[in-house]
Amino acid sequence: MGTTQFESVQEPKYWHLKTVLNDALDSEFEVGEILPNERDLAARFGVARATLRQALEQLELEGRLQRRRGVGTTVAPPRMGVSVGPSAGEWPGADRDAWTAVGCVEAVPPAQVAALLGTAPDEAVHTVRREREMRGQSVATELLYVPPASVPGLSGTLTPSEHASAVLRELRTLGLDGDDRAVELGSARAEDAKQLDRLPGAPVLVVTTRYHSGGRVAAASVATYRADTCRLTFGDSGDLEVTHHQPDSPRAAS
Repeated sequence: MGTTQFESVQEPKYWHLKTVLNDALDSEFEVGEILPNERDLAARFGVARATLRQALEQLELEGRLQRRRGVGTTVAPPRMGVSVGPSAGEWPGADRDAWTAVGCVEAVPPAQVAALLGTAPDEAVHTVRREREMRGQSVATELLYVPPASVPGLSGTLTPSEHASAVLRELRTLGLDGDDRAVELGSARAEDAKQLDRLPGAPVLVVTTRYHSGGRVAAASVATYRADTCRLTFGDSGDLEVTHHQPDSPRAAS
């Protein structure tokens, strides 16, 4: 059989460098240790700084490195298993929900969110901002969008400090038919990056959820998780251990 098109494609320089760097992280550095600056690393491996940056960005995406404000690039600890939401059949804000509400405003949502909710493009909805911490570290931020029609019993005289808890409380009076989620890779927006102690544009995992009640979408949320520290889990997979090495690698087999 002849050589296929894919077999003839050469490996990009940055990808080969990523493999070399990955081995160096295992053998020469400890978790939390700061890497040398880009100039020194590029000189050590004999590559252009642009190639080095591509390799570092890929390692960050894979959870091996973290870029920290005012610190530099450090070796990341293993990713934490993070459940993607409340237990099945429960609204946000339920007793076992790991999120903390930090505020709520009435505002027109982004067009794609309005499409999910089925609201008019210029209709304001209750927008609850929530945060999630694990091991003392902020790992996710969320915007929960709730149309006024979903919480008709909400008082019109709420103070800012009461708004979020009142919206969540009213949601829980509805019968929840179910929810569906989608996960995709994204880049941190400035506001989310600040909350998560990341740099704008850093890789994040975006989980979009629709909550169904009475045959319609009663609420939708967009949650942004740190891709460098989070391993999203579903069901009972939270205790599954994941390492940086493949089982058949020389280091894992030794």
